[in-house]
Amino acid sequence: MSKPKTIRIFDTTLRDGEQSPGASMNIEEKVRIAHQLEKLNVDVIEAGFPIASDGDFEAVKKVAQTIRGAQIAGLCRANDKDIDRAWEALQFAGERGRIHTFIATSDIHMKYKLKMSEEQVVEQAVKAVQRAARYTPNVEFSAEDAVRTRLPFLARVVEAVIAAGATTVNIPDTVGYALPWEFAEIIRYLKQNVPNIEQATISVHCHNDLGLAVANSLAAVQAGAQQVECTINGIGERAGNCSLEEVVMALRTRHDILPFTTGVVTEHIYAASKLLSTITGIVVQPNKAIVGANAFAHEAGIHQHGVLMEKSTYEIMTPESIGLTQNKLVLGKHSGRHAFIDRLQELGYDLVKEDIEKAFVRFKSLADQKKEIFDEDLDAIVADEIIRVPERYKLRQMSVSSGSFAAPSATVEMDVDGKVKKTATIGDGPVDATFKAIKKMTKSQARLLQFSVGAITGGTDAQGECTVRLEENGREVLGQGAHPDIIVASAKAYINALNKMASVVQRTNVNL
Repeated sequence: MSKPKTIRIFDTTLRDGEQSPGASMNIEEKVRIAHQLEKLNVDVIEAGFPIASDGDFEAVKKVAQTIRGAQIAGLCRANDKDIDRAWEALQFAGERGRIHTFIATSDIHMKYKLKMSEEQVVEQAVKAVQRAARYTPNVEFSAEDAVRTRLPFLARVVEAVIAAGATTVNIPDTVGYALPWEFAEIIRYLKQNVPNIEQATISVHCHNDLGLAVANSLAAVQAGAQQVECTINGIGERAGNCSLEEVVMALRTRHDILPFTTGVVTEHIYAASKLLSTITGIVVQPNKAIVGANAFAHEAGIHQHGVLMEKSTYEIMTPESIGLTQNKLVLGKHSGRHAFIDRLQELGYDLVKEDIEKAFVRFKSLADQKKEIFDEDLDAIVADEIIRVPERYKLRQMSVSSGSFAAPSATVEMDVDGKVKKTATIGDGPVDATFKAIKKMTKSQARLLQFSVGAITGGTDAQGECTVRLEENGREVLGQGAHPDIIVASAKAYINALNKMASVVQRTNVNL
């Protein structure tokens, strides 16, 4: 047998993934994710869109300065200002820095968005690639909305940008429109009709609007694509992007008909998934492939019997292959600092000494309330104590009163911009009263879109985990909070969301 071809994995969690509503990340959070992607051994990390905002620029710069293994990409439109700004941030990655420039090529985009002719689009694409190539030979060009582009014109653009110096050419399904057989035909057409196609790596970037992003990416790989652009948990704009864990595990599991491999260390997949959920507050649906809570659960008796007798009867991959250990009981109140640190590192958290101490104090406090501490509890501790945006608002203390005969009320004391404030309100329930008190003190105009509650682990002593989604002036954020008292958890989630909103309004998000 011939040696399997290696497919490059281009992760865009920090750029396209961040465009998912409510998934905005600050610089520290982006660097945490980048370190986890480094452990995964992805080939390329797209760290952001440097021209979009000062925050995005600094994030790309910091990732470029910090990460040593993967190539670091920055997105930019096909114009001088964008390209220059991108390299200003990417230069710290040296030869690993990749300028990723794009322009739309479909008729609908050229007519209504760009208001440009075919000649103008080709000319601008070529000029952009040439300018980028002055900084680095590592240039990627994307033909935005390639799937809805007339194939002869798409081939013309691809040939022109390769001649201009593009070493990677990306064929994105920007709106998630393609079907697998159709997308494969596009790749085959380009391989047959672009004379210099072998001088560049063919990449694909699929969106999931029809639920086909992974299927389209795999079809493209079979047709000759050599790079797949994807995100952890499949997050991204609208319905999301091609899921990294799904495409990687599909290639690993189906070697019988897919003679391809990746360099991804799959044992770090679960930790990456959990870290991203913790940072963004976007919970993975239970039936999500690979990393969902039910991915390795067997409810039916016949399935349970089969798995006990021989795992391969109903499991096509092992939990261990993605880093999911079967023994989730990890620590108790007698556990020491060393065991605590070791487990955090296994979960993908590399914390500085100060953060470890804060998390350990919280762990000991929780261990006094719960007999057993699980991985999920540790995730909640890190989310609550470490992974936080700058806190304009901070909960000091609170009490609530509720019952079938009394009007629910809440008394809340907070730090608001460094000043201590306290108020009491009445609501329809204890959570409603709490939220009204917080909103009154912060003078927030944000609208509550979603409120959900869940138990982090089983048992009556389980921590409660709350998620809050807020909207203000078209911006959406997710907040999370965890605490053995579910009302306190609700307050922490609401305040976390308000802090995120305060942070987001200082940034300019550019969606493509």
